[in-house]
Amino acid sequence: MSGGFGGGRGGQNVTFDMGGEGLGDIFGQMFGRGGGGRRGSNATGPQRGQDIATTLTLDFVDAAHGITTTLHLTADAQCSSCSGSGAKPGTAPKVCSACGGRGSTADNQGFFSLSTPCRSCAGNGKIIEYPCSTCRGTGIERRPREVNVRIPAGVDNGQRIRLKGRGTPGRNGGPAGDLLVECNVAPHPHFTREGLNLLTRVPVTFTEAVLGADIAVPTLEGNEVSLRLKAGTQSGSRHRVKGKGIETPKSTGDLIVTVDVSVPTKLTDEERAAVESLHSVLASPRRSSAKAQAEDS
Repeated sequence: MSGGFGGGRGGQNVTFDMGGEGLGDIFGQMFGRGGGGRRGSNATGPQRGQDIATTLTLDFVDAAHGITTTLHLTADAQCSSCSGSGAKPGTAPKVCSACGGRGSTADNQGFFSLSTPCRSCAGNGKIIEYPCSTCRGTGIERRPREVNVRIPAGVDNGQRIRLKGRGTPGRNGGPAGDLLVECNVAPHPHFTREGLNLLTRVPVTFTEAVLGADIAVPTLEGNEVSLRLKAGTQSGSRHRVKGKGIETPKSTGDLIVTVDVSVPTKLTDEERAAVESLHSVLASPRRSSAKAQAEDS
């Protein structure tokens, strides 16, 4: 596509041959910025590497306490043969003589000067005469690699951790991308969580709930703490143990204990007699109250 401006006083026409580019690209080159829709397509400047994502499955306890582990990835990395130069070992890239290493050439057209990527070096500013056989001159190869990662305490299921600069290498001196690690936390047989609070359920006997008792409650560390139940504790009630949840550098959660009153399925003769005696005692006031209400009516 070409467009022209009408002749001025000398009848001269100034014509732009865009070659498929829009005016945004033309003026973007003139003023040193990418044109609309083609931003970043100019290979002369540094280009940031791409982000890569992986998934890490964590034990519930490791996610709560934090852990340092190693990720095994197969992804783009700096070429191990040429150290990212793209040139055959023992050789080095040469500065492009056409652009002087700038990666672009200027086409002066009077008042206008259009900067375009150098055709000789494809905008890289350097020419590789003897490309590396491993990466074929790109400086990047796809290979297995290991990444050490520190998982902070308190990471939750589905949470993503960003590791700066651990993604694919950049080009033309650009920074590397990031590595995004999505954490899958395996369930625990006894604990769940709400934020930094740990939740667990503890069975108690009928007499412990009725009379009150000190009961042993497990913690995520493997030891036990004592929890005081008041007399008349109801089944399904929740009780808080301060500071026994998940601990992070900024905050610490609590341990929330739900009490489940256990009802025995089998009784000895002595236990049955005791329960029947208790039933008789508890039922007597209710019968007396019901009889009094009937007489009043």
